[in-house]
Amino acid sequence: MRNRFDRQLSELNNELIEMGSLIEKAIEMGISALVRQDVEKAKQAIAFDEEIDAQEKAIEALCMKLLLQQQPVAGDLRLISAALKMITDMERIGDHAADISEMTILMSGAAYENSEVNIEIVESMAKATTDMVIKSVDAFVSKDLELARRVIGQDDIVDELFAEFKKQLIQKISENIKNGEQATDMLLVAKYFERIGDHATNIAEWVIYSITGEHGD
Repeated sequence: MRNRFDRQLSELNNELIEMGSLIEKAIEMGISALVRQDVEKAKQAIAFDEEIDAQEKAIEALCMKLLLQQQPVAGDLRLISAALKMITDMERIGDHAADISEMTILMSGAAYENSEVNIEIVESMAKATTDMVIKSVDAFVSKDLELARRVIGQDDIVDELFAEFKKQLIQKISENIKNGEQATDMLLVAKYFERIGDHATNIAEWVIYSITGEHGD
């Protein structure tokens, strides 16, 4: 019976890794579409959200099977409960990645590569949040407490990037009010990435719970 349970736990890990991979692709495609103002790529990125939603349902079904059929106790129960919480945050990350691509479509036609807005900061936010998502899932699979804590620490970097970007946008608006609409759109995109960082932090906190029984630090 335990061997079967361990196989199902291994399957759970693999499914979480796959969901993390889908999120990574969605974010990467979303930021690429934004930088290039590529509407078709933005639409492809949005399509990933449906796959992420389907993956969430598959993992949820597997967790329920483990709970009902195996009746886990103590650490195993904690692990499955944490996985159920994690996929909720992962699904929200997928939603925000789609939101970013939808903003790209709405902003299509604006030449951001020649604009006054420093989009490189948003690219840095995309890279940092993607790294947080992947590392948080890795921490769960490998039961790596220190890695989960490092992910939580990375959220400060994302927050700092967001604050810097917001500061620059305010400056651009003060220099020329015509920058206002573009700045507002880009601030919303940056806010989505900031929220992705928050959700990745939540995932890491659930990893800590799955290992220690304590939610966060």
